[in-house]
Amino acid sequence: MAEEPRKVAILGGGLTGIAAALHLRRPWVLFEREAKLGGLAVTEQRDGFHFDLTGHWLHLRDPAIKQLVAEVLPAEMAEVQRRARIFSHGVTTLYPFQANLYGLPPGVIKECLLGVIEAKMQPAGAAPRNFEEFCLRHFGAGISRQFMIPYNEKLWGVHPRAITADWCARFVPLPNLEQVVAGAVGADAGRLGYNVSFLYPKQGGIGTLARALSTRMNGGDVHLRSSVESLDFRRREVVVAGQSVPYHAVVATLPLPELLARISNLPDDIEVHASRLRCTSLRYLNVATRSRPPADWHWIYVPEKRLPFYRVGIYSNAAASMAPAGTASLYVELADRGPVSETTLSDVAQGLAAIGATASPGDIRFADAREIKYAYVVFDEHYAAATTAIFRFLESHAIYPRGRYGAWTYNAMEDCLLAGREVAATIEAAPGSRTP
Repeated sequence: MAEEPRKVAILGGGLTGIAAALHLRRPWVLFEREAKLGGLAVTEQRDGFHFDLTGHWLHLRDPAIKQLVAEVLPAEMAEVQRRARIFSHGVTTLYPFQANLYGLPPGVIKECLLGVIEAKMQPAGAAPRNFEEFCLRHFGAGISRQFMIPYNEKLWGVHPRAITADWCARFVPLPNLEQVVAGAVGADAGRLGYNVSFLYPKQGGIGTLARALSTRMNGGDVHLRSSVESLDFRRREVVVAGQSVPYHAVVATLPLPELLARISNLPDDIEVHASRLRCTSLRYLNVATRSRPPADWHWIYVPEKRLPFYRVGIYSNAAASMAPAGTASLYVELADRGPVSETTLSDVAQGLAAIGATASPGDIRFADAREIKYAYVVFDEHYAAATTAIFRFLESHAIYPRGRYGAWTYNAMEDCLLAGREVAATIEAAPGSRTP
């Protein structure tokens, strides 16, 4: 009897793993550690309140991905026009900060405008060596000091001079001088950024998307509560629950350090590069309120250190179904990566009322602490060399790291869906990969 053809092993059932299975023509087997598919694109429920794993707003550019989402969720996705804000100096202003200075204290506006003009007058010079230099180059000293540097330090957990600007090309709006001036005097600067609108499920949170996409998966097997214990790249086998599973190729969507830790006999140089991979974790709160919030925004950025969070989102302002009538569901992303204490909760309650996210500090019905271990990849001076060498080694052995944490990058949900599609095509086109 002929030996059964080896399958593609998909490690992780988040959006990238689902998309890879969806597009593969070759037989596959998917192993997911959790009890359901979705990865970080899942939704929790408690007492009628729904919570994603912080903000998961879907931004689509690719026509085929748009069509796929429309097919699996016909008339079930609402297109929402972004309402994003900044809270600083005690006032709420429009996003992005660099193009919406109107409403800030006059001295702050003056500082920011003069900084932008000075920056625009400087010769181009060498490429910025880090994100701090990127901010100073494009926005000047005022906007960098008032928002860019303090906000990103709270988000990344490291100072912007410790990270490169490689991650930010698509995610940081760069207004021209005319737009900056218009936004400073209250004129319309235009809608800037990649996320001027987004799609969101009318019911059930972002987990609805992952469930709908998974219904299109065929040609393979899904094993939940199944974590890969080890991977032998020479024998092309993975071990799951003590059982060896031969593979044709691997799509690895689990965090890159977790994948490398499961591979024995890595070359010494790859071990060194692996030791240099850095990321920061995220602690956040799922917050339920007793009444509707005064604010109408979807999310807000908070750069000042005096407040314990750097971003807050209100799910129920995007989809009323995310909370019982007359209440609200929020996510609160904390700047402190340590344990959530009673003092933290008290400070959060005061802060949420101060920014208009809640009616009062006592309006919070419950606040559940959560943690995402791998949240933000740190793009430091070792990042490019380490990831280049690691990816070259892995792909030479038909191991394809993909997705936000498999590819060790900063991206959006659509990028994960695109990565799944791309890696399926890459595997199909590789020598010796003729579909059985």
